[in-house]
Amino acid sequence: MLGRTANGLYWMFRYFERAENIARLIDAGLRMSLTRSGTGDDDWDGVLQSAGVRETYDEGHSKLTSADAIDYLLRDRSNPSSVMSCVDYGRNNARMVRTALTRETWEATNEFWIELKALLSKRLKAAELPEAIDAIKHRAGLIRGAFHGSMLRNELYNFARIGTFIERADNTSRILDVKYYVLLPSVSAVGTSIDNIQWESILRSVSAHRSYSWAYDGEYRAMNIADFLILNGQMPRSLAYCYEKIVSELGYLAKDYGERLPAHDTADAIRKTLQTRAIKEIMDQGLHEFLEDFVTRNNQLGMEISDGYRFYA
Repeated sequence: MLGRTANGLYWMFRYFERAENIARLIDAGLRMSLTRSGTGDDDWDGVLQSAGVRETYDEGHSKLTSADAIDYLLRDRSNPSSVMSCVDYGRNNARMVRTALTRETWEATNEFWIELKALLSKRLKAAELPEAIDAIKHRAGLIRGAFHGSMLRNELYNFARIGTFIERADNTSRILDVKYYVLLPSVSAVGTSIDNIQWESILRSVSAHRSYSWAYDGEYRAMNIADFLILNGQMPRSLAYCYEKIVSELGYLAKDYGERLPAHDTADAIRKTLQTRAIKEIMDQGLHEFLEDFVTRNNQLGMEISDGYRFYA
């Protein structure tokens, strides 16, 4: 397989996953702002920080407002991580590897791009946001479904899946960090009704509300929710689940090509951390610090995979 094809598939699925994840982050911000009195504009500082675009937002805006923050995250093409930018980049990568994709996958990709251009042709009103967020999640899911249901399980599939799960792990850690470190009003709010509502909002934003209730009898406790989203290997957006899949897909590549790269060792080490740490230990040592370290290591793995493309050329 050409390294160019590996690169295109990896980034195609990273960008589409990121587009959905940014929509989920906006959803988390919207839900949390509903629990506050006042305008809730300050809440969006944490959301922008979590998306990694706080500084670039300031370059083009004199002040922070919820309407401007949402528009910047959704449709501002000067923001490379906006939903519209990510879908553009994802489609461009799909065009680059068009011959490596099934017809169903390409059509789902193109339909996402066409619908989103129409949907985000103008600034959305607050009442239009829930429908828009649902449409983004729905279209991203259709691309994954088309790809999963029609592609051979070969190196093409492996690279696409690695891109998906590296991006997803990054997002889950960032959404958790928004709640626990940035958006919580104060230490005095821990355990209160506001705290519980915000944790419920986090679960809903990652489509985990019902599955959490199955696993933990529906009681909203910070430690249980953190455990669910970090260490529960059955939850498809948890860090542990993502790394099981990353290590598995990298393993298939190592078997097919007969060589291990630095990315294999990095992924194994991160998975081992998630397998051996208990949630109480993580919470006692600092959830924010754990998540910050995880994001750094996850980004390192992403760079190592990018460096490894030349091996597949």
